Amino acid sequence: MNEFLRAAIDEAEAGLAEGGIPIGSVLVHAERILGRGHNRRIQRGSVVLHGEMDALENAGRRPGRIYRECTLYTTLSPCAMCSGAILLYGIPRVVVGENVTFLGEEDLLRARGVVVEVVQDARCRELMAQFIRAQPTLWAEDIGDGDDRIDR
Repeated sequence: MNEFLRAAIDEAEAGLAEGGIPIGSVLVHAERILGRGHNRRIQRGSVVLHGEMDALENAGRRPGRIYRECTLYTTLSPCAMCSGAILLYGIPRVVVGENVTFLGEEDLLRARGVVVEVVQDARCRELMAQFIRAQPTLWAEDIGDGDDRIDR
């Protein structure tokens, strides 16, 4: 397994251990992790802290050229919000642990020139399946399908 996907999985496992949603991500530049993060919506009561957003936040402010040389590793296919951030910062490559549990905006990313590689990692699928079995309502809320949504 790629060391950077392993680091993203480590983040997902940390999120699960904190009582959150097990999605992790790392932003890599020149074979070095600039930022790592995991979904912290539950832990922080946040509406935006998905794994990818947390990794970007933890990477800190960088010159645009740096983002354009990065690869983002994420354990789950990026949603519309995270895909928008990938496009906004010009990140050219995304490695996705799995997209069976949730198929995000991979087609949009590809249409905009982002290289998207999906590896269908068993541990990524296992983490999500375990979480969804234990917390189906939190999962539905995270992907915007919860019946308790405010935007009715």
